[in-house]
Amino acid sequence: MTHNELLAMLSLAGMFGLFCFGFPIAYTMVFAGIVFGFLGIGKLVFYLLTVQFYQVMCDDVMVAIPFFLVMGYVLEGAGLMERLFNAFQKLFARLPGSLYMAVISTGTIFAAATGIVGSSVNLLCVMAEPTMRRSGYDVPMGAGSIAAAGTLGILIPPSVMLVVLGPIVGVPVTDLFLAAVLPGLLLAALYIAYSLIKCAIWPKYGPPLPKEMRSSSLLEVWREVFTGAIPLLILIFSVLGSIMVGWATPTEASACGAFASVLLVIAYKRFTWKGFAQAMYGTAKMSAMILILLASCNFFGAVFSRLGGATYLSNLLLNMQIPPMAMLLLLLTIIFFMGWAMEWIPIVLILVPLILPVVEAMQYDRLWFCMLVAVTLQTSWLSPPVALSAYFIKGAVPHWKLIDIYKGMFQYIACQVVGVALIIFFPVIVTWLPSVAK
Repeated sequence: MTHNELLAMLSLAGMFGLFCFGFPIAYTMVFAGIVFGFLGIGKLVFYLLTVQFYQVMCDDVMVAIPFFLVMGYVLEGAGLMERLFNAFQKLFARLPGSLYMAVISTGTIFAAATGIVGSSVNLLCVMAEPTMRRSGYDVPMGAGSIAAAGTLGILIPPSVMLVVLGPIVGVPVTDLFLAAVLPGLLLAALYIAYSLIKCAIWPKYGPPLPKEMRSSSLLEVWREVFTGAIPLLILIFSVLGSIMVGWATPTEASACGAFASVLLVIAYKRFTWKGFAQAMYGTAKMSAMILILLASCNFFGAVFSRLGGATYLSNLLLNMQIPPMAMLLLLLTIIFFMGWAMEWIPIVLILVPLILPVVEAMQYDRLWFCMLVAVTLQTSWLSPPVALSAYFIKGAVPHWKLIDIYKGMFQYIACQVVGVALIIFFPVIVTWLPSVAK
């Protein structure tokens, strides 16, 4: 190991050490990059800092992030998620496990509209918990379904994570969006199938809704579905569809989606200037946080690579001489455990570039590997004891015990494992839609 490679490893260890003490991720990475970079490459590190921040802030693809956030915050703050949930609740009311179906269906659709995990989980809790309590639903299973549905926002397009991941791995964002559609729907289908099968066998976990909570006529049910779900679905599919068929870039489509979301809220008579101002504030705050994190990660990654750390780590993994499948499982395991401790941004921007040489050496399909990374990170959000979704649920429903929330999440993690296994052994789940679109 050379002097600079030693500095690179020390910078990595020091950075994770500071993370554990609660230091902010962005500033920690800048600090570690400057200190160890100066020791290794001298004053050049300051030029590197300027260049990396400038490149991130001028990247046209990143402009899509605030527009997608505007779209999500506007739709979320207007109460459309509640209307959508009520529509599905009435539609499935006669089935065992109907509320689980309503929660998962609502979470899946809103994942494509917002991609904001914490807010989606909180809203699902507020909407579903009273009805679950009145209907005698199982608390652990209810918490698990909410956590599973809420975390789909990480994966289902227009996922901000995919917007960031594309340029890192050299895969077009449009291909990533196309590739994520079937895995996202697959996971949602697995959640629903598990819920329905379990409730059909043991109705005590999720009985049909009481008669007084059902709609009086089928016409009322379908009217609620068409007014609550169809316009939102049209908005989502028009935005994603224009990207996927090549009519618009992600940035152009995101801008149109943000504008259309405001028009939709006005059409529903839910528009308020206060709500719009809150959406703008939330967007500015979240966009600034994401872009600073992106620039900080890019800077640290550039310093780490310049010191030779990326090459050293890649060679270390390749010299282990283990089969490609074992290497894949090892990489996914590392990503999974790192997802416990930190946000997806440093994992995507630091770890993924480090292992790209290994991915190429093992001849993995980059698109397929990206989807495995995305699903693995989503599983981290769902996995106790560090699962962030558990604390979102506990904050929204304080009287639910944390141990019950964990029990429910473990049930749906089994669905995640099945989903990951299917994607590993059947890569066509990922590659089919991008290949058809071309």
